[in-house]
Amino acid sequence: MHEPSDQSLEAASPPRPSGKPQAQRGKQAQPTPPAREPSARQPSPRHRASIPSLRAQIYKSHIKPVWCPGCGHFGVLAALTKTLAHLELPPERVAVVSGIGCSSRLPAYLAVHGFHGLHGRALPLAAGLKSARPELTVIVAGGDGDGFSIGGNHFLHACRRNQDLTYIVMDNEVYGMTKGQASPTTQPDWCRSKLTPQGTGIRRFQPAAIALAAGASFIARGFAGAPAGLTRLLAAAIEHPGFAFVHVLSPCRTFRPEQQHWKQQVHPCELEPAQDLAQAAALMQRDDGMALGILFRQRIPVYAAGVAPITEQALRQIAAHSGALAEIEAELCR
Repeated sequence: MHEPSDQSLEAASPPRPSGKPQAQRGKQAQPTPPAREPSARQPSPRHRASIPSLRAQIYKSHIKPVWCPGCGHFGVLAALTKTLAHLELPPERVAVVSGIGCSSRLPAYLAVHGFHGLHGRALPLAAGLKSARPELTVIVAGGDGDGFSIGGNHFLHACRRNQDLTYIVMDNEVYGMTKGQASPTTQPDWCRSKLTPQGTGIRRFQPAAIALAAGASFIARGFAGAPAGLTRLLAAAIEHPGFAFVHVLSPCRTFRPEQQHWKQQVHPCELEPAQDLAQAAALMQRDDGMALGILFRQRIPVYAAGVAPITEQALRQIAAHSGALAEIEAELCR
């Protein structure tokens, strides 16, 4: 399993000033040390930058996040900017599309192309953008309600279509922006919502298992409280050719304060990423929902939208059908 090293990720942070003068008065200046050789790891040709080095800070916009203090989404924002810098992606070649919710505010806080769309419709918007502009790195962001409830149908078909998109779902198991209602991933006995004071009594949605069954070619789980590990996962997801689903456990301190214990509950996935569907399904059955890492990765054909050329015969058929439709319309409108 290839993942970016910690040293290469640290390069995404701005260098610290030395604080030492280059030459002290009265002493002979020391010879300038030879420049370091460039890192052996080169950015993927699919995402190669047009400038030699980028820093995480340039991907942040001037807009200050309005998330609650301690929200896990801050960690996702930090990890994503470091990932973009690590991959040396020019901001003008990155687009982030979101739906509705606390997590979907993400595009406003990034200095890249952004689209804040409709509730549950981030994936079809991103699919259209990627089809029209395949040279862009398209990232989709959303939450558990936006992605698994109203957007659940789009999630299933995005997995099976395997278009080259990266889908980051920040899961806090609650509808936070509407003041704390149960979401598809909420435990059935959670009873702290006024809407469901006795709990929902409904089994939880299993994002990783559903993504596997729907045909996703890359499935990973990260934790917002471990931004270094999340940065590695996001880099691997963006570089994966095809649909990459990253399920991020992102605590909500306001409506789910008990999630602060997630930091003690998460653990690395004990097994290497599965490449066989049967093996992956067995792993999902044993999964406790807290295992971090790449759970499944497989190389399958990537969907690429295209338009077939229209032949003269096709044009004649279109004209014939148009004439027939005009006759039917005239008949009905009498």
